[in-house]
Amino acid sequence: MSEVHAARRSRLRARCSAAGSTALVVSRPANVRYLVGGAPADAVLLVGRSGDDVLLSHWEAADAFAEPRPADTEGLRTEVLHGESDPATAAVAMAMKAGADTVAVEEHHLTVARHRALAAGAPGVRLTDLGRVVEEHRLVKDEDEIAALRIAAEITDRALGELLESILVGRTERHLALELERRLVDHGADGPAFATSVATGSHSGVAGHRPTDRRVEEGDFLSVCLGARFRGYRCRIGRTFVIGSSPADWQIELYDLVFAAQRAAREALLPGAEYHAVDRAARTVLEAAGHGSALGPATGHGVGLEIGEDPRLSPAAMGRLGPCVPVTVEPGVHLPGRGGVRIDDTLVVRSPADGGPELLTITTKELLAL
Repeated sequence: MSEVHAARRSRLRARCSAAGSTALVVSRPANVRYLVGGAPADAVLLVGRSGDDVLLSHWEAADAFAEPRPADTEGLRTEVLHGESDPATAAVAMAMKAGADTVAVEEHHLTVARHRALAAGAPGVRLTDLGRVVEEHRLVKDEDEIAALRIAAEITDRALGELLESILVGRTERHLALELERRLVDHGADGPAFATSVATGSHSGVAGHRPTDRRVEEGDFLSVCLGARFRGYRCRIGRTFVIGSSPADWQIELYDLVFAAQRAAREALLPGAEYHAVDRAARTVLEAAGHGSALGPATGHGVGLEIGEDPRLSPAAMGRLGPCVPVTVEPGVHLPGRGGVRIDDTLVVRSPADGGPELLTITTKELLAL
């Protein structure tokens, strides 16, 4: 993968050199990882015009980091810092020493205090904003990235499927969430992609619900949202089930509505589709049934090294989908005091000639009675 990372840095260097920057300092952890591979959370990458890039970090503070350090390779070396020095400040100072007069930094990631420290530590350097250039490069995934997402989804489906074969009545939301996260790791995940949500009864259907000690009861809706992290790449799946022999009429009606909204958004995931049009596809279905406000601010978002990447599929989002962009589609409706339904999937945008959207999370969306 070192060649892949070197090529990514080369593309970034070429783009920013054209904009007048003589060096770049990348500090956002997901962006650093995208450009070099595994790196501790405090690592900062200095990208120089000459192609000699430096990864700076306090390695002794990364003992819990599970992956090997990037080895020094052609075009990339590592610099071990000691004491309390800030890797970003050290990177800017190193760029100045190498003759850089303009350094682009990720202002959207730096705090005001940290940005001031960078300027004070290198008074002869003009700091400019790199903006979200690296995030833009991360938007479209290569096939190796999609393969990692595919494995993350397989692990997630397997963990969820095993849970559904166990006895659920009487167990707490918190217990079930912990068991799901253990199963993810047992099946090869680096860890959960985000905090696992298990919601039952009146809690079901709430976006981002934090598990409590409420116990699963007969007749409940049970909504589960989880995802695995594999080689840094993260996926998401959400499913809703009924506890007991058969669902009530209102549960069937609500489930069918959310399923129809989710299907409409999935079918809209085509290259060239506007971000807001995907959201509109789901929102229109819910609005027609009087539940438009229940969808929340967005129907979905991109995934990759972070669980909430660009693009954002929301009413005001600007832009168009391209092929090989992985996104979530996750509509839901919650009825206060009764419960609700969430159905979340991770998909990759593909052209109709390639079969249309590729569904990565394949656990059945049939309303199962458990």
